[in-house]
Amino acid sequence: MSGSGIGHDQWKTRFGFMLAAMGSAVGLGNIWRFSYVAGESGGATFLLIYLFFVLIIGIPLLLTEFSIGKAGQMDAVGSFKRLAPNTKWHLTGLMGVIGGILILSFYSVVSGWTLFYLYQYVTGAYWTEPDGGFGAAFEAWTSNPVAPLFWQALFLGLTILIVMRGIKKGIEKANNVLMPALAILLIFMAAYGLTLDGASEGLVFLFTPDWSMLAEPSVYFMALGQAFFSLSIGICGMLTYSSYLKAKDRLPAATVGIGLMDTVFALIAGVMIFTAVFSYGVEPDSGPPLVFIILPSIFEGMPAGHIVGIVFFVLLTMAAFSSALSLLELPVAYVHRTLGLTRKAATLTMGSIIFVLGITASLGFGVWSHIQINGNNILDMMDNITANVILPLGGLLMAIFVGWYLNREQAVKNSEIESPILQKVWYNIVRFLVPVVMVVILFISLFDI
Repeated sequence: MSGSGIGHDQWKTRFGFMLAAMGSAVGLGNIWRFSYVAGESGGATFLLIYLFFVLIIGIPLLLTEFSIGKAGQMDAVGSFKRLAPNTKWHLTGLMGVIGGILILSFYSVVSGWTLFYLYQYVTGAYWTEPDGGFGAAFEAWTSNPVAPLFWQALFLGLTILIVMRGIKKGIEKANNVLMPALAILLIFMAAYGLTLDGASEGLVFLFTPDWSMLAEPSVYFMALGQAFFSLSIGICGMLTYSSYLKAKDRLPAATVGIGLMDTVFALIAGVMIFTAVFSYGVEPDSGPPLVFIILPSIFEGMPAGHIVGIVFFVLLTMAAFSSALSLLELPVAYVHRTLGLTRKAATLTMGSIIFVLGITASLGFGVWSHIQINGNNILDMMDNITANVILPLGGLLMAIFVGWYLNREQAVKNSEIESPILQKVWYNIVRFLVPVVMVVILFISLFDI
């Protein structure tokens, strides 16, 4: 393994890897995106279809990405070069690196907002509704050309400090604290939501299927997309994380555990959000403004709402950090190997580039708000490029790589599945079903149907 460049740095335990991988998946999107997508798509009906797709598409594709990283024992680009020398397959990894940079550049902007809201709740500024309401306050603050950049820089700076320390001492150690704390806070918030008047309506919406929604094609598309995106597949972040595994660390059990726990997190987040939303008469399909405008309004009317607000934004901040660590590690691992930089230098370099790119996304809400394509500002454009093109294309290429480029014996060996029946099922899913599904996701995303 000495020639792997970054292979000397490994997870201390397989459980540490699982927590970090869960942290990568359980980000801001899995807490609020799952809720509003479920709200738009029929609640319980969406949930059933989503669970089905997680099992037959999400987990097999996650194992596919893990198998490439563990077998390659290098960064996203290096792993493909090692497994497919003298080919162009490494461009899949390079696309993932570029995607990770783009995602973290706008993700750090939104995460900076989360940090700011946490500060506002801790200091008491948002215990009562600001003049003009939470909506006007949010719009005024995000359009400020300077203030959001401070919080974006603070968020990225803390992320850089953790990644700089490496896998064992930095990312693993941080996730060993972040993920259990996140789980406790999420359960607390969901339990509190269950005590609210009208909470039962939220539970009915989330867990009682409307079978007529099964006739809506959009529900299947939304559930399929959420199952894919919620597991953080296709960007090569999971590939990079799995490259730090020891030979004795088995992939199948870890993959299933990560997939199931990620889904449990999303369900508990749904309980937390929908009990509050229905208790205060808010539409369940309120969309992205839910977190920064609608929920603060709800918190204001709650008993001890200021405490609930603090806990909620602590929870969101932890989720943001856990995902940001994997997004930054992705390009850092690549630059660390290819340019021969120290981990510290590689982390500072990539963090700085990501911050500069993020400035453009932040200014897109203010002085550069006139820069739009089809009504999308700069942040939305970055989001669309990564979510609608890079992620599904990455998933498609990984499935083709494992299902068609590698021979069956090598692919199955890398998956570490022991049961002959499960080997056959997994391989056929990756070889035939996943590529079709990825093409469908790409087609729907690109043509917005």
